[in-house]
Amino acid sequence: MPMPKFRKVVILGYRSVGKSSLALQFVKGQFAEDYDPTIENTLNKSLMIGEEEFQLQLVDTAGQDEYSLLPHSFILGIHGYVLVYSVTSLKSFLIAKVIHSKLQDRRGKGLMPIVLVGNKTDLASQNREVKAEDGKKLADTWGAAFMEASAKDGEKCHNIFTKIIEEIDRVERSFGDERKCALM
Repeated sequence: MPMPKFRKVVILGYRSVGKSSLALQFVKGQFAEDYDPTIENTLNKSLMIGEEEFQLQLVDTAGQDEYSLLPHSFILGIHGYVLVYSVTSLKSFLIAKVIHSKLQDRRGKGLMPIVLVGNKTDLASQNREVKAEDGKKLADTWGAAFMEASAKDGEKCHNIFTKIIEEIDRVERSFGDERKCALM
């Protein structure tokens, strides 16, 4: 059996949008009712997608705002990004745009595997501030995948992290043979 493919993914977004809740639901199948601000946490999970095994390392970050700097550790050695906003917070959606712009400034304008996630859909019926169409439109302009979810829904959380692995593979395949190294 081949070795698992290692993938390192950073979860970014404004504070209290549910980054940690999405990660914990995916890795441990738990939803924490209490809000506990994250400084930075790393979670690991193995999963099978089709015939391939992946070792996924998730970097759960502290909330970013428009003034946050993205450290090198969020750029170097990172395979993909899950960029989260809350569907109940227009500000978090606007901050997602700023974070994406900072990622492009640091990584360059090439293909970047991203899944844009509108979280907290379980709260959307009474106080939605960001329409699903707006999230989809934004992701399309980035060439990114888009999903809406609730961290209370284990299946949707699983789908987010399966999708980022698929996006990483899609971007890696788009480089084809020209990306391979040859020693002379």
